[in-house]
Amino acid sequence: MTSASNRGVFIVIDGIDGAGKSTQVQRLCDSLREQGFGVTQSREPTDGRWGKMIRNSATTGRLSLDEELSAFVNDRREHVSTLIQPALGAGQIVIVDRYFYSTVAYQGIRGADTAALLSQMRAEFPIPDLTLFFDLPVSVALQRISETRGEVPNEFEQEDSLTEIRKTFHQMAAECDEVQLLDCTPTMDAVTADIAARVAQVLASRQ
Repeated sequence: MTSASNRGVFIVIDGIDGAGKSTQVQRLCDSLREQGFGVTQSREPTDGRWGKMIRNSATTGRLSLDEELSAFVNDRREHVSTLIQPALGAGQIVIVDRYFYSTVAYQGIRGADTAALLSQMRAEFPIPDLTLFFDLPVSVALQRISETRGEVPNEFEQEDSLTEIRKTFHQMAAECDEVQLLDCTPTMDAVTADIAARVAQVLASRQ
């Protein structure tokens, strides 16, 4: 077995910081490859020119709202055209850690119109077959960031900011048919099993 369908399947993992996305994305990709699927794994911001600009701004100074939004959009356009669309065309399962939902949520706390931005993103970019929003209480997310990761929370990882970001993710989940909320408060293995079951359901529907 080398693909889930002729067109491929597009899966996005998104949600607030501290929910364990990176670990679970890797587990999911490894599991699908072991099952014989062709998997393309990526993330946003990417490691391309625009993605590096966004990442570097964390240390060189935050871009303005317009500059940052433009960088995210340009990075995504490049990502979609050079990796996501070709991989889907080749029948791959494409799994991306963060996508336009994060742009909406995180730019929203800087003053962007989240409803208009979501509409703009959905009009321009491919809609995933399945998007899982990793969700957990903000207090638990902050505890995991500071204790489990051994990091000092950054400006996006303050209680007020995370509360607003989580609220926006919940609003998008209610509006977007492809989005499912996934409770990340259980054990890591329980979350892995939950993800596997939801992904298997999507793949089965594509056979």
